Amino acid sequence: MTDFQDEAIARRYARLEEILSRMKSVAVAFSGGVDSALLLRVAGKVLGKQAVAVTARSQTTANHEMEDAVRFAAELGAKHLVIDSNELEDPEFVKNPVDRCYRCKKGRFSAIAGIARQNGLAFVAEGSNTDDLSDFRPGMKAIEELGVRSPLLEAGLSKTDIRFLSQELGLWTWDKPPCACLATRIPCGSPITAEKLRRIDACEDLLGSLLICRQVRVRDYGDTARIELNTEDMAKLLENGARERIAAFFKEHGFGFVTVDLEGYRMGSTNKG
Repeated sequence: MTDFQDEAIARRYARLEEILSRMKSVAVAFSGGVDSALLLRVAGKVLGKQAVAVTARSQTTANHEMEDAVRFAAELGAKHLVIDSNELEDPEFVKNPVDRCYRCKKGRFSAIAGIARQNGLAFVAEGSNTDDLSDFRPGMKAIEELGVRSPLLEAGLSKTDIRFLSQELGLWTWDKPPCACLATRIPCGSPITAEKLRRIDACEDLLGSLLICRQVRVRDYGDTARIELNTEDMAKLLENGARERIAAFFKEHGFGFVTVDLEGYRMGSTNKG
């Protein structure tokens, strides 16, 4: 067992290794985020080549997240398979119902399960943790229906635990901010289109590069963009000509109005109502 000074975390980590060991072989649904990165790292340690990373390439995924997934898997030396996930071909997903994540996860994890069977892998695993139990996660229903395992959750690991363990294990993903799928930037009931997803991704990339902010969201309300970022970063919007560049860039990408949410970034704000 890896030696951690915090005995409670050490026990949960040991439990994670035990869970993965009993699985024998696994396809890890790997997004490149902090949770799935730790899961892949530990699965690789415990199972070696019997742990395979599978990443879904989709228009709903930010470009930098895909790049991070490819980079991390390569650095780890893990076998990494990339599959195409075409949520925009599902008319019900495009309608953007409140349970859109269920439809996305059902299709995506069904595809990963097929990859697991083709490669002789006993299980599919994903990176949910105990914090996810307190959030609105309709995709969890699909995970349960398909028999997908959640080893981090099963081991009792929280997001704080995962960041701590990732740092202790030397993973550069340890302090990555959360980056949910781009469809979460579009209010429920407003259709999801490839054009909206592309402009959201481009505008968030610009904000990240100009503001050097850890957490940012561009909520797409048709003609209006609502920027959410950590409150301590808001002053940067007025520095070094950033405001003018942001307004011009957003309007080039089809937004007539650019607003800033004074409440700051908060998870799931487009689910309100």
